Amino acid sequence: MIMMGCYSVYAQSDAEILFQQGKSYNEIKDYANAYKCFKRAAEMGHADAQNNLGVYCKEGKGGAGIPVDAFNWFMKAAEQGNARGQYNVGLCYYEGFGVAENPNIAFSWYLKAAQQGLAIAQRSLGKCYKEGQGTEKNQQKALSWYMKAAEQGDAISQLCISLFYLTGNGVEQNDHEAFKWSMKAAEQGNALAQFYVGSLYKNGIGVGQNFNVAFSWLMTSANQGNANAQYEVGTCYHSGIGIEENPKEAFKWYLKAAQQGYIEAQTNVGACYLTGLGVEKNTQEGFKWTMKAAKQGAANAQDNVGTCYHNGEGVEKNLIEAYGWYMKAARQGNANAQYHAGLSYQEGEGVGKNLYEAFKWYLKSAQQGNADAQNSVGICYYNGEGVEKNFKEAFLWFMASAKQGNAAAQYNVHLCYKNGDGVERNQEKADEWYKKAIDNGYEPSY
Repeated sequence: MIMMGCYSVYAQSDAEILFQQGKSYNEIKDYANAYKCFKRAAEMGHADAQNNLGVYCKEGKGGAGIPVDAFNWFMKAAEQGNARGQYNVGLCYYEGFGVAENPNIAFSWYLKAAQQGLAIAQRSLGKCYKEGQGTEKNQQKALSWYMKAAEQGDAISQLCISLFYLTGNGVEQNDHEAFKWSMKAAEQGNALAQFYVGSLYKNGIGVGQNFNVAFSWLMTSANQGNANAQYEVGTCYHSGIGIEENPKEAFKWYLKAAQQGYIEAQTNVGACYLTGLGVEKNTQEGFKWTMKAAKQGAANAQDNVGTCYHNGEGVEKNLIEAYGWYMKAARQGNANAQYHAGLSYQEGEGVGKNLYEAFKWYLKSAQQGNADAQNSVGICYYNGEGVEKNFKEAFLWFMASAKQGNAAAQYNVHLCYKNGDGVERNQEKADEWYKKAIDNGYEPSY
């Protein structure tokens, strides 16, 4: 019995030595020798080695085996009570890796590991409760498990808690708590959290608004490759927010985000090429990038594609295609596209002329504040095109547009005051609005 006990201790000591050797080989990325050491230790019953061997099998390191081998080694470790093995068994069931997918069983193994204090398992339990995977959806329990992991320093859980507080999901909405937890994760280098911290500073949510600090955090995130942040850095350079305006830098960062598939960035890259903002004008490239975003449903891009087809920019002129793309965006509620749809119906471009449809789309756009559309609605009411003539309504819409600086509308307000159309005649105000229109570049046709 004594010798057997000694042998058992000696074997366990050998297994630990092999495990530590495997870790050393792993650190220098000598995966072949690490695999051999882990395998020998695992075969001797070393639970951590069994888990690591499972990882090697799962990732195909060191000539390791197939998915079912990974699962089997994870299970050996898990059955010995190894928390990481239990978590990895849960992950296999969650992903259907080496075993049939089963969220319920995944949840049960996550729970075993989480109860031992493993942060990544606690985070996974939080996600299960949040999304109702393998258990009933419960936002309070989700937050509770995220909190356990967050208090151990798990950055992803810290960010998740921030989003709970930001949205008021499962907890009373609290912008200051949202900022606090985002900052904890950001300071650990989490790129997404850094993006959120930058956004919170930019918008003054949970912290005093500070564009310079916002830009710094957004740039930190962008340099880690976060596409959201790269796009926002582009907008900062574009508009001079927290940094001096620089169209070339704006384009550069838009392009980085666009190349990662960020739709809004693709739209902006297209617009930059089309207008020559921050890059040499190239309408073909502009159309290409704009179409990428448009095909993914971006309404602004769809409207821009319509304009490209309408004007023959970067693509052969085609009014039918222009109308089609305008309508795609207009139906999504895009105000510019709704205005362009109205123009298409008014002029009969790409679609049969229809003044009633023209007025309908102008009005949709005008109600969203589009100044050109507001002026067009005013013209429709003034002339009785697509709607019953109504000078008072015409004047109101002309004025709404004029106050936004629309020169044509300012001239129309001048005419209304001059002629007493929809408003009491007033030559002084007529002259005032005439001057505004002329100063704004309006050229009357006499």
